[in-house]
Amino acid sequence: MTAVDQTRTGTRTSTRPAADVRPVPFSRLTLFEWRKQLDTRAVRWLFVVIALLTAGVVTVTALVGDGEVSFEMFVSNTSTPLAMLLPVVAILATTAEWSQRTALTTFTLEPRRQRVVGAKVLTAVGSGLAFFAVAVGIAAVAHLAVIAFRDASPDWALGAMTAGMALMIVLWMVQGVAFGLALQSTPAAIVVYLAVPTIVGAITMLVTAWSDVWPWVDLNTSSTPLIMGESMDGTAWAQLATSAAIWVGLPLAVGIWRVQRGEIKTS
Repeated sequence: MTAVDQTRTGTRTSTRPAADVRPVPFSRLTLFEWRKQLDTRAVRWLFVVIALLTAGVVTVTALVGDGEVSFEMFVSNTSTPLAMLLPVVAILATTAEWSQRTALTTFTLEPRRQRVVGAKVLTAVGSGLAFFAVAVGIAAVAHLAVIAFRDASPDWALGAMTAGMALMIVLWMVQGVAFGLALQSTPAAIVVYLAVPTIVGAITMLVTAWSDVWPWVDLNTSSTPLIMGESMDGTAWAQLATSAAIWVGLPLAVGIWRVQRGEIKTS
């Protein structure tokens, strides 16, 4: 690269090697996306709501009845608020690029847009698993409490229910990113994520003639045996995979296409 050095006496031209410009490491990009995901006022208030709901669920579970609640049942109950609200965190972090008008900055610093999408998916999954681990810890404390104060029998076994809940939290977090990328609007993505499964669930209960079809097209129906700890045969796994492709894979593909092809604007 040719550089021009200006001095008082004139102009001198010299040749020197160009600076070694390196791309942004994916690890740094992931950490940056993680910080964007967690460090907002809306997300902090959402965490407060999740914490309050979890505390309420644990209290009711521990006090109602004779206190004979297994560790795995506590895990299932403490994970319920996460399953309901934590994907909204992924939606907020994804749509912030457009709602907060940061997309131009993000994709200027990292022009390879698929890497940004990959970092968003990875941080969403990481957050889901991290908070699920916190829920397991809270469940362990609650189970110790009922053993100590309510003379409950220790039952520390973890089985298919816990593994199924962990898998579904991963899918739901990816679904949150997918809806955010596909719609690129915070209100629209949240409404679709919360309302559409509720409407479809109501339809599945009303239209009983299609009872054999719903597990193939409704993610909530196909995932119920998994999160309840029931045995899953080949057909059940195929139904889960098909419904996940419809409700997670398809929106994610549409979102990636929109990000790759769409024009990035300042507003």
